[in-house]
Amino acid sequence: MPVAANDTPVLRLAQITDTHLYADPDGRLLGLNTLDCVQRVVQLAAQRRPELVVATGDLAHDASPQAYRLLQQCFSDLQVPVYCLPGNHDESAALRAHLNGAPCHSQSGLHLAGWQLAFVDSTVRGSEGGHLARRELEHLDSLLTQAADSPAMVWLHHQPVAIGSRWLDTMAVDNSADFFQVIDRHPQVRAVVWGHVHQRFEQLRNNVALLATPSTCIQFQPRSEAFAIDPVAPGYRWFDLYSDGSFTTGVERLAAIPGNIDSGARGY
Repeated sequence: MPVAANDTPVLRLAQITDTHLYADPDGRLLGLNTLDCVQRVVQLAAQRRPELVVATGDLAHDASPQAYRLLQQCFSDLQVPVYCLPGNHDESAALRAHLNGAPCHSQSGLHLAGWQLAFVDSTVRGSEGGHLARRELEHLDSLLTQAADSPAMVWLHHQPVAIGSRWLDTMAVDNSADFFQVIDRHPQVRAVVWGHVHQRFEQLRNNVALLATPSTCIQFQPRSEAFAIDPVAPGYRWFDLYSDGSFTTGVERLAAIPGNIDSGARGY
């Protein structure tokens, strides 16, 4: 992983992902109340005082306006901007309509504190897997070209590389070679970050960090052939970004799982 200079970060942020909220505040995913889970994770993240949050999809499990309103209420406690991307459980148009007012924003990029953050929509309507449409790749290329002198992070929902879990890797970005052609043209890219896989993942490719983050609710067993729950607590990922283009990152989890998971489930 890239190593930061020994100075004060210019930007501190948090990634919160796969919240799976329902219209019903008591909605449960395999036994866990997802609203209670995200509230607890937001409280944990607040202790690091992030200056912004990136929420990388599957924010509503049922794509309902009520679920997005609940998420806005959760994030309002942080009192910082939240940049929201859709996941396969979201409906992109609904997300953009309901998560595009303070504190939430739905846009394709942000230049802040000398860093370029690029947000890419990897969703395909009616599909659990991911694909990057030509317009998304062209826009990403344009953003990175315009900010060629700024270190950059690229964010999406689906994993663009195999993570070694057979069932999840059937739902990855299906044109990742096209994606990495864009990334490889821009040496200022420091990291590619996603959600979707409900687990921590860290890899290095051509000096670019590839990072996945735990869900705020249930976790998937790493390197599992079939659907399997990992009995570890929910969490989020933090980042400290520095003026020299380096960064540090880590995952923090709740002290315990907030509830009882249906460990015998074979899917959801």
